[in-house]
Amino acid sequence: MRFEVVWLPGAEGELTELWLNATDRDRVAQAAQRIDERLERNANIEGESRPDGRRVLFATPLGVIFRVWPDQRRVFVNHVWRFRTR
Repeated sequence: MRFEVVWLPGAEGELTELWLNATDRDRVAQAAQRIDERLERNANIEGESRPDGRRVLFATPLGVIFRVWPDQRRVFVNHVWRFRTR
């Protein structure tokens, strides 16, 4: 089952800021693309569950919080942030 991935305006703004401030813009763009692809294919099983129906997914160097609406075949990305690996 394929899902439509919708980045809510707040998450879109966060991603834009992360990309604009990044010294490695290609890496950030590629991570966002991987997130889209993974959620489009398997949103209902991707990431880890969190309270209140939220899920978290990591694609270095980005993390996202999202919710899945399986009946609508949609996934909504609510928040994105950058994390550093050791």
